[in-house]
Amino acid sequence: MVLDSHMHVGDFPYFNVAIDRDGLVSTMREHGVGTGMVFHPDNQLVRGIIAETPGLYGLVWVNPREPDAAATTAALLDEPGSRFRGVKLHPLLDGYHPDDPMVHPVIEVLRERELPALIHCGHPIFSLPWSIEELVRRYPDAHIILGHMGHGNIVYINASIDVAARNPRVYLETSGMPMHTKIREAVERVGPDRVLFGSDAPFHHLTVELAKVRVSGLPEGVLDGVLGENGRRLFFGEGMPDVVM
Repeated sequence: MVLDSHMHVGDFPYFNVAIDRDGLVSTMREHGVGTGMVFHPDNQLVRGIIAETPGLYGLVWVNPREPDAAATTAALLDEPGSRFRGVKLHPLLDGYHPDDPMVHPVIEVLRERELPALIHCGHPIFSLPWSIEELVRRYPDAHIILGHMGHGNIVYINASIDVAARNPRVYLETSGMPMHTKIREAVERVGPDRVLFGSDAPFHHLTVELAKVRVSGLPEGVLDGVLGENGRRLFFGEGMPDVVM
């Protein structure tokens, strides 16, 4: 089963990008993606969509600048039947340093629940891998995913792999990172269990993102882990997510 660790739903007018629930499900079916982790700054929009859609689970989009961000996050994660399985942090768009003290209460919420934070990684000034590592070093037992594993800059890509190699609970997510060779390098340096497939749909096309992983030269068993099993273990532990119908 393919599990996409990085998907969006809703409108993103700043980027002129949008996809609704039906469009996302159709895209997943077309490309053989069974389960997707989705998010949008409007958490109530996501909450409604994932509640009624098998195969879709949410990450709470947290802007730590907002009042009671940690309490709001905890409430969404803890409500009965919640399908939120972690948080999304976007220091670049929301404008904060990853290790700013206002972020720390959110990480405490995740540590208590053993859930991960997916953090946008790869752009100055607020989402560089070294900056995220400051947060990682403060909370070495937190599960932190470097979204895009450095994105399109080779300096940031190499640094993201270095950060994950130094910190055993850091994961690398593949979306938007253009070099298929770096996916194999990440697996070889960081380990086969800490690289996750993500597409960043609809910002990036699933056809391209899946092909990039599949041509990276990974052995079949390792490839299956990157495309699905690693994400399943991280987001669901011993549980099994449902899939799109």
